[in-house]
Parts: sequence; C-alpha cells; structure tokens
Amino acid sequence: MRKINLGLIGFGNVGSGVIKILRERKSYLKDKIGIEISIKKICDKDTTTKRNVPIEKQLLTRNADELIYDPHIDIIVELIGGIHPALELISEALKKGKNVVTANKALLAQHGQELFALAFERGKNIYFEASVGAGIPIVKALRESLIANRFNSIFGILNGTSNFILSLMSRENCSFSDALKQAQAKGFAEKNPSLDIEGIDSAHKLVLLAYLCFGKFIKLEDVFIEGISAVSLSDVTYAHELGFEIKLLAIAKKEGSELEMRVHPTLIPKTHLLSSVNAVNNAIYVSSDLAGNLLFFGPGAGQLCAASAVVADVIDLIQDIKAGLFRPTLNIMQDISIKKLRSIDEFESRYYIRLMALDKPGVLAKISGILAKLGISIASVTQKEKHKAHIVPIVMIIHNAKEKNLRNALHLIDRLDIIKEKTVAIRIEEV
Repeated sequence: MRKINLGLIGFGNVGSGVIKILRERKSYLKDKIGIEISIKKICDKDTTTKRNVPIEKQLLTRNADELIYDPHIDIIVELIGGIHPALELISEALKKGKNVVTANKALLAQHGQELFALAFERGKNIYFEASVGAGIPIVKALRESLIANRFNSIFGILNGTSNFILSLMSRENCSFSDALKQAQAKGFAEKNPSLDIEGIDSAHKLVLLAYLCFGKFIKLEDVFIEGISAVSLSDVTYAHELGFEIKLLAIAKKEGSELEMRVHPTLIPKTHLLSSVNAVNNAIYVSSDLAGNLLFFGPGAGQLCAASAVVADVIDLIQDIKAGLFRPTLNIMQDISIKKLRSIDEFESRYYIRLMALDKPGVLAKISGILAKLGISIASVTQKEKHKAHIVPIVMIIHNAKEKNLRNALHLIDRLDIIKEKTVAIRIEEV
C-alpha cells in the first residue's frame, strides 16, 4: 500500500484547513507513516469562492455522489455539519465500504448509535476527534490512553463562544449583551448564537464524552440544559466577591448507581484550574479511578487546531487500514453499575441566589420563611447597595438543597409583592 485516496465533503473553514495541512505537510506525513495521502475529490455547494489554499478546479464538485460512489476513494471526511444531509451521506459512504472522519457533534449526539452500528456491520469506522474540543485530543485519550480506567465524572468548558462572553464579563466588567456583540464582531459568535449561549452545543459534546466514559448514549432531550443569557454582570461581580468564577459547565457525574447529565452556568472556586480557562479556550476535567484527576486544555475553535484533529483521525484510519486492524467505535464498555439517569428534580447542590427586593422591613423574614418551609437552609446572606430606587439586591448562598425544592421555593418567593424581578439561581460545584 503506497497511497490512500481521500474525499472531502465540506470545503469551509475547517475543510480548507485540512487541505492546507495535507498539502503543506505532504512529504512530512508520508515520511512519518510511509503512505501518501492523495486528495481525490472535494465536494462543496460553493465551488467558486476562493479559499486560503489553492486547489485545482478539477478536484471540485457540488455532487457528493462523485465521492461516495468512487471505488478508488478510501476515506470520506465529512465537514458540512448539521443533521441533513450529513446523516444520509455518512450512511451511504459506510454502505459503500468507506471509513469516515467527521467533526459533526450534533449528528453524532443524535444519531451516533445508529451510525456506529452501521459502521460495525460494514466493518468500517467513524473517527470523530474534532467533534469535541477542536484540537484537544480528548477522544483518543478516553478511548485509548485511559482504557483501563473507570470514570467518576466529567466537567467540561466545551463552548468557546460562551466562555469568551463570560470571560469578558469577568475581566472587563461588561454586560452580557456587550460581550455578545464583541464575540460576534470577532467572529466567535454567529449572528444567531442560540446554539452556543443556550448550552445546546455543549450538550452535544457532553453526550459524546459520556458515551466514551460510561458506554451509554444519552438522548439529548434527557440532558438538562440551561444557557448563560440570564447571567448578569452583577452576578459575575457578586460571585467574585464570594471567591467564585461563573462558567458554563457541561457535567456528567456518577452518583452511586445514577448518572447526572447537565449543562448550566456554574459557580466554581477561583482556586480550581477550570476557573482560569478564559477566552475561546476549552477544558475537560476528568476524574478516573486509576489515573486520577486529569485536565485537558486548549483552543476550542479555530481552523488549524480543528483541522489538526481531523488529519490525526485520517492518519489513525490509515494506520488501521495498513495494519489490517478494525477498532469499532461500538466496543466502548458500558458501566453496568449505572442503573438510571438522575432527574434534575432529584439533583442536590449548593446555590447562589440573587433576589431583587423592596428595601423595607420584614423582607428577609418572608424569604427565609418560605425557604425554611421547604427544608432549605441559608449559609450566608448579603444585602447589596440599592440597585434602583427602593430596590436592593439580596445575595444568598444556600446549603445543599434538592433542585425540586429550590424551584418550588423560588416560585413562591417570586410571587411576593416585595420581589421586583425574577430571582436568579446558579448552582455551585466544588469540582
């Protein structure tokens, strides 16, 4: 075997980066693996716009069938994103005997189980390193380097856009809306940023990480998801005063025989490594029984760092083909000690609470009375300077409480005529 032919579907930012690496480091890679990687065909709906890498016109097509049905193409790289037509294209590629590399976290989170089963049936593989953390080698580490370990928890800062916004709010004292505008101006956030700021992108990645760690595919609708749009500059400031940073965390945690799966803004101690992960960087903090606690850190977005992970998957597949190996993605072992998914209602945590109340006698008594009736105890309470005329922020830290009880208490509190804005509650994790 002297040459492997590649077909690329999706010639956007990351796709261009993949071609750039394969072109500029062609000899370097050939010397390393002993095989030439040849780009046989590139498919994209836009074949006229110039990219930052020169490409011969005859390599370009708008018809993906030219790649999928070409018997000389060994590996299909899918980088178009989204569910359709990516699902159909990858399925057909597998049926035609091709291995697949993808960065499509949304597709794998929702249809990964069926695609991995199809790949297994056809004796082919799907590699997906770039789907989580861009160039951070977390997928390979979980699948291979930590194969002997059992996992206790995953805490991930998995979305660069949200982390950039929260970092700006924390370091430059700007509002959420101003930070979002800056993220959009720099190209870190889409015009419609909802997938990022509402936690959906992080949830897609969490589903994949949980599968790698616990061997279970959790449906996206079973993951509790809460975004960062309700986090104010005041909350970031008050969190600082209490010794915390606010981060959008994706959490998979084993508690006894139950697994928690959740994405939400979280107060974490400033002393923890995750609190110092800023800008568009990502980090995954994994707790395992043999290797202990490990932190994987790096840029969570960017053309070349994501393309680096795609190329690494291509090289791994080539090495497998060369050696005649078949390492199916479905060989992930299930943690049989996990019996059920824990409902968010049963989740317990400490909480940061910010209430906007009238500045009058008896306010704290009414609030604490409702909390006490639902078995919720207050660890600390601080009344801040007046926010508006006759309205003061009250910041509380709540001892461990069940989510259901806290939600019921806040519902009753927000109905009081002394409360003038919807109360903000943010979970606290000691990690």
